[in-house]
Amino acid sequence: MPRALIHTMLRILDEERSLAFYRALGFAETSRKRVGGDTATVIFLALPGDGERLELTLNDGRTEPYEMGEAYGHIALSVDDMDAELGELAAQGITPERAPYASRPGGSTICFIRDPDGYRIELVETHRE
Repeated sequence: MPRALIHTMLRILDEERSLAFYRALGFAETSRKRVGGDTATVIFLALPGDGERLELTLNDGRTEPYEMGEAYGHIALSVDDMDAELGELAAQGITPERAPYASRPGGSTICFIRDPDGYRIELVETHRE
């Protein structure tokens, strides 16, 4: 049986654009390496105080967007203050799909954004005051 979720991998087309997006969410690059017989670059990212949970893979020569598929859902990130987070993201040109909303009556406040390659990211406000 698995013991832990190690990381999630996303295929990207533009390294700088993707790194700028994930840096805006608080991720920092922790390592990178060449893989696949030296045909791709793998960049690992982590949030402060956490392990390498996100892998961005850039395949050499790929210029066409990837198919999202029907099975992909989203990555979820917790935030302490949704309004403050969205304000900081807006200052960097990142806007939500729609205004934040309650997942259910009395439930968490959630909001979705998309990364430069179209992957959905769910922001979940962990507590409201």
